[in-house]
Amino acid sequence: MDLKELIRTVPDFPKEGIMFRDITTLLKDEKGISAALDELYNLAKNKKITKVVGVESRGFILGGALAVKLGAGFVPIRKPGKLPAETISEAYVLEYGTDSIEIHKDAIQTGDKILLHDDLLATGGTMEAACKLVERLGGEVVQISFLIELTFLHGRDKLKKYDVRSLIQYDSE
Repeated sequence: MDLKELIRTVPDFPKEGIMFRDITTLLKDEKGISAALDELYNLAKNKKITKVVGVESRGFILGGALAVKLGAGFVPIRKPGKLPAETISEAYVLEYGTDSIEIHKDAIQTGDKILLHDDLLATGGTMEAACKLVERLGGEVVQISFLIELTFLHGRDKLKKYDVRSLIQYDSE
């Protein structure tokens, strides 16, 4: 199945000049979501993953299902102020400033084998920060997976020391 055919492109969203890759059209297709989940599972099934860490918010959708399929726990990484217990945070740079993400301080134990998952790899800043959070808590980032990768933004460059996988690539805007 060609998953790329199930992705809708929305021009000028959220601002002019951006070609937004909308995964909701893939998610609503029962064969498409199942095929995507199977492909992500096959990439990680032999990695002895103990926890899947999903990045807010679209990383939760397939990340949670992937955790169940892998027999692993699921841990959310969220924007500041969204998690109820004690957290640690990591800042990262955006084209227009900085932002940060947080994880519960007790979410990862030393030696946990982690699969980090998000829907899209663009510039790599968010996922780089997520890796730092996991590693600060003693987890080992075994693999990073994405549904979509915008290769022309070179986000993979920030994640060179990791096993990065993506199902769909776009080589230009």
